[in-house]
This record gives sequence, C-alpha cells and structure tokens, in this order.
Amino acid sequence: MNISIREATRQSATNKPRIKKPPMYQVMLINDDFTPMDFVVDILRQYFQKQETEATRIMLAVHHEGRGICGTYAFEIAESKMYMVRQTSRKYGHPLKCIMEKSGDGESHAE
Repeated sequence: MNISIREATRQSATNKPRIKKPPMYQVMLINDDFTPMDFVVDILRQYFQKQETEATRIMLAVHHEGRGICGTYAFEIAESKMYMVRQTSRKYGHPLKCIMEKSGDGESHAE
C-alpha cells in the first residue's frame, strides 16, 4: 500500500475532530435611578478597558435605553467582570446591576 504524503495529510485533516468554539456572553449594565453617571463611566474604563468617549456612549445607552453592552466574553471572563462590577458598586454604596446574556439567545444571568 503506497500512500503519498499529500494523500496522508488530506486523510489526517479530514479525520480530525472539530473543536467547537465556546459560547460567548455579553456583559451589560442595567440602569437604576441612583448610581452616578461618572461612576458608571469609571467602571467601564476600569473593568472593560473603554476609552472615555466609548465609556460615555455606553453610559448614555444605559441611561436612555435601560441597558448598555460593555463587551462580549467567554463565560468565565464575563462572570468575573460581572462579579467585579458588583463588588465595586456595593463597596461604594451603589446599586448598579450587571448581567450577562449568552450571545444570540435571550438567556441571562444576573448578579
């Protein structure tokens, strides 16, 4: 049995198991009537590495639309960012709510 290198490579490539990408989650801030806008901008800059103008745009979306998307991450990272926002908000006495939703469907997790 004589298999060329090209055929062997093609055969091994087709037999490889496909690796499924992990689901991604959007992290969002939810509007409330008590958290100062400047604090929300600071959270976006500190935990989501947003520049001042982008952080302000997201903060205004939170204020006017009721929610703003901070970013899309793998589950563990999204969960960690959500936890950090919650801890920092509570530390400074703000009720800022942060949730995560699986991208593409409406499944959400809140903390």
